[in-house]
Amino acid sequence: MQLAESLKIGSPRSELETENALADVGIVPGNGWIMDYPVTPDIAVELRNSIGDAVDSKKLNIGKEQALHLFDTTLANSRLNVRPYASEEKYGSSNKPQPDISVVDSYYDNDGPPVVTYYAPPPDYYYLYSWVPCPFWWGDFWVGGFFILCDFHRVVTINNKVVFISNHFNDNKTHRVFRIDPVTRFKGRSFAGIGASRNRTFIDTGIKGSERNIFNSQGQRFERQEGSFEPSRSSGPMMERSSGGMHPSGGESGSHGMGGGRR
Repeated sequence: MQLAESLKIGSPRSELETENALADVGIVPGNGWIMDYPVTPDIAVELRNSIGDAVDSKKLNIGKEQALHLFDTTLANSRLNVRPYASEEKYGSSNKPQPDISVVDSYYDNDGPPVVTYYAPPPDYYYLYSWVPCPFWWGDFWVGGFFILCDFHRVVTINNKVVFISNHFNDNKTHRVFRIDPVTRFKGRSFAGIGASRNRTFIDTGIKGSERNIFNSQGQRFERQEGSFEPSRSSGPMMERSSGGMHPSGGESGSHGMGGGRR
């Protein structure tokens, strides 16, 4: 919603309306908007690229430089200081102090594993994560990719608002639960959300209208059943581990703000 406001795209009053408004001008992540899935660094890169394409195709009536600047500003205001890495860019060592790894590792034991981290998780937690090889810049620091929990389903507070992030989605009618695999999504094969083109590779759930009814319907949440996942606790701002040190995310690992997901 912040992005739509920055780019002056309609006057959407809800996340669902915003998803449709952005999709109408071609601003979507690689597999479309999927409500509750967070803005991870790879999604931020995909969104930035889609804005450039929207300008080139004349769907967005604004200069490319200005549009990208507005996106970068909106991202920064959401405390996601992420920008794409271009192969011709150079990067080197930094003189900035690195975090005390023992403090970082103890965070997992005290507060639980963050959804996204830029350092390798401690050995006891490593099996919970997948590695997404998406190079990007966090401020002035080059990061070769990120670790993300294979499964997450959490309620967190962002800017005094309770929000929900998950890669699990439940079809209440058929009692089927689907999981978006972060690595598979990055490679271009995932469930389709709003704005996903039919000529793109995506997984069909076999349920009519599922890309909207399951993954984007407001109020349709994962209901706890016997043997199912349940929300993990959140105890204030999580901290991201990156090559630039520890960064407060304002919630779950800098994954909120606009959303991939959450916007």
